[in-house]
Amino acid sequence: MTRPDTTSAEVIVIGGGIIGCSIAYHLTQLGVSDVVVLERKKLTSGTTWHAAGLVAQLRASQNMTRLARYSVELFADLARQTGQETGYQTTGSMTVALHAERLEELKRQATMANAFGVQCELIGPEHIHQHWPGIETRDVFGGVLLPGDGQTNPVDTTLALAKGARQGGARIFEDTKVDRLAIKHNAVIGVYLDDGTLITGKQVVLAAGMWSRVFAAQHNIHLPLHAAEHFYLVTEPLDTFTKMRPTLRVPDEQVYYKYDAGKLLLGCFELNAKPWGMDGIPEDFCFDALPDDFAHFEPLLDKAIARFPKLADAGISLFFNGPESFTPDDRYLLGPTPEAENLFVACGFNSIGIQSSGGAGKVLAEWMRQGKPPMDLWDVDVRRTFVFQSQSDFLYERTKESLGLLYDMHWPHRQYATSRNIRLSPLHDVTTAQGAVMGELAGWERPNWYALSEPARYEYTYGKPNWFEACQRECDALANDVALFDQSSYPIFHVSGPEALQCLQYICANDVNVPVGKIVYTQWLNQDGGIEADVTITRTDHSAFMVVSACVSERRDWFWLIKHSAEFDCLITQDQDSAIIGVMGPRSTELLRRICHNPLAVSELAYYESTRLQTGDLTLRANRLSYVGERGYELYLPRSQATALWQRLWTAGQALNIHAAGFHAMNACRMEKGFRHWGDDIHDHITPLQAGLGFATSQDKTSYIGKNTIDLQRGIQTRRLVNLAIEGADAPFMLHDEPILRNGELVGLTTSAAWGHRVGKSLAMAEVGRSDGVTAAWLNEGQFEVEVALKRFPITVQLGAFYDPRGERMR
Repeated sequence: MTRPDTTSAEVIVIGGGIIGCSIAYHLTQLGVSDVVVLERKKLTSGTTWHAAGLVAQLRASQNMTRLARYSVELFADLARQTGQETGYQTTGSMTVALHAERLEELKRQATMANAFGVQCELIGPEHIHQHWPGIETRDVFGGVLLPGDGQTNPVDTTLALAKGARQGGARIFEDTKVDRLAIKHNAVIGVYLDDGTLITGKQVVLAAGMWSRVFAAQHNIHLPLHAAEHFYLVTEPLDTFTKMRPTLRVPDEQVYYKYDAGKLLLGCFELNAKPWGMDGIPEDFCFDALPDDFAHFEPLLDKAIARFPKLADAGISLFFNGPESFTPDDRYLLGPTPEAENLFVACGFNSIGIQSSGGAGKVLAEWMRQGKPPMDLWDVDVRRTFVFQSQSDFLYERTKESLGLLYDMHWPHRQYATSRNIRLSPLHDVTTAQGAVMGELAGWERPNWYALSEPARYEYTYGKPNWFEACQRECDALANDVALFDQSSYPIFHVSGPEALQCLQYICANDVNVPVGKIVYTQWLNQDGGIEADVTITRTDHSAFMVVSACVSERRDWFWLIKHSAEFDCLITQDQDSAIIGVMGPRSTELLRRICHNPLAVSELAYYESTRLQTGDLTLRANRLSYVGERGYELYLPRSQATALWQRLWTAGQALNIHAAGFHAMNACRMEKGFRHWGDDIHDHITPLQAGLGFATSQDKTSYIGKNTIDLQRGIQTRRLVNLAIEGADAPFMLHDEPILRNGELVGLTTSAAWGHRVGKSLAMAEVGRSDGVTAAWLNEGQFEVEVALKRFPITVQLGAFYDPRGERMR
């Protein structure tokens, strides 16, 4: 072990792979020179050294693409900056489709790439042959070319980042193992080395790759990632490989082909992967390979030989098997841990660590320096994860699936096949018996739609889904009669105590000082006015409030509430014992009147009011509100009595043409109403005024988090969320990040989308921008289009909702 000649640093980085060195480099670029990097063995000795070194620009969303593009720009210039060669080359890349749906996926990616400023061209077999002579293309439907993609030498690039960090003042110590964190009052104050030495630091970054989960777990910090065996082979020199070729991906066969100094590197992302390290990583693991398993790789090699017959006669100089870290959703883990202050993480890079390292290092360094993320990073924010995802049995099964999903079809509404049934609603059995087809979100099994005569399974497509008619049926019930939703996945928090009101007045942008029994819709903002959470709050007593949030942001919202309530005399608890049943539709009041002891109380309950109701021996809370744009109620009751109430509602509702409805119908209805969804349409880098939610910000309160920013921003907005529609029954189904054009010029991107079954249109929300302000007049005067899969469609764009814009049906 090397003993560092320091006892303190401003920032301590644990891990000397390309991610850790990138973070150190970018911190020094921001003027933070007192940085220490601690590597247990040698730089790059974990997984960096054996990476293939591909550097692609296009990712699944706008902000992730921005980070990948930055990596390309950085690697292209790093040698000049540091004097250390990186081996970076702009090679281009091609991806080919072997069926029509894959080509549709590639066209959608090309549309998104061009909107992000990434050059992407649609190509045919001739172009593929031009750059990859010898490749079989008789079954190829087409493909895309990204000429700006490249490849780099991972070890040399890491050494260049390390050199740049040292030039900025950072110190890097190899053969220095960190044993554990030093924690005081729930804040990380440094690290202990394995000989007991304490190095104190104001901030610590855990960038230890596949070691990160176990290291963090000893402090009850949860990082869901796991290693999997990852295979590639390198041939002997090929006589036809006389010049650089663009990387070729054939995702339908789960392989990629890379030119490697006159040789061919063939890598794979097989659909059934092999988790590794379930019993721990050997202490001496350093520049190690895993045991060969040629039988596992052989089926993909056979496909590759049929695709590129030259392989049949090529000698193999290297067959390699090495570990890579994968997360449950194939997105890396970045940002501050919610469990402990001053600790940041950057790990779980899903075999795209090289291409992600530049952008991830840059934004994490800025996050640490500024105390806030520099852009919307919810896609990779570690706070999106859940404790159960770190359990070994969950990770073992999910890792088998997640590796292959990188190359499998990225279907709309695709559901994971592994590690299911983690969190079950008390209504799970009764809804399943009624035909519920479950989707999974945050571990919850939730009815997405109900199959009656249809097969009760997903049949994936980019076109009209097989559950379209079922969703239409459910939306018709919502519009004309009554439908039941199982909303038990929504987290419920309780705030009570002498200063509960003061606490929530400080956290909430809207005024929650309302009479007992009133409901308030509000956002929680950061100091820049960005939306951290989107919640409803019910005042249940003089000093007690019920907060209802969204399941996907459950942990994030919990920790935000805990953090900002610390200075107030109040108690924060999470309700684990309640279920929520949604009763929605114009006949919802009539249904509740039929089962409740006091029908008059049901009739008199006003919009955004809450009351207690009695049915049989059950007392429940009824909140009169709606996320679907119809008259409706959310019923809160003990889990143990949820099935009995559902069945009572179901029986009483038979005369009212009652239906059960799923979350696909709810999403379609909220899209028609223009109701925002946190994580898609709204996030921590858009304000309520920009989101069209200014009505939920109080102008009378003297203070709340973000108030100064909101007050200064009032008026015409240069950024604005709008609603849009493609007319016609044959309109394409939009997803997100489709470009919006006004008079031929790009003005924005869609944020979320769904088919509007009550209005018969393909709908989306979009964020558009204009330096002189986005106004109704500007929207009305322009000719707007949306581009989907390289084809443009005229659209109607408006600020208001497409369904019941005055909200009369909800009241």
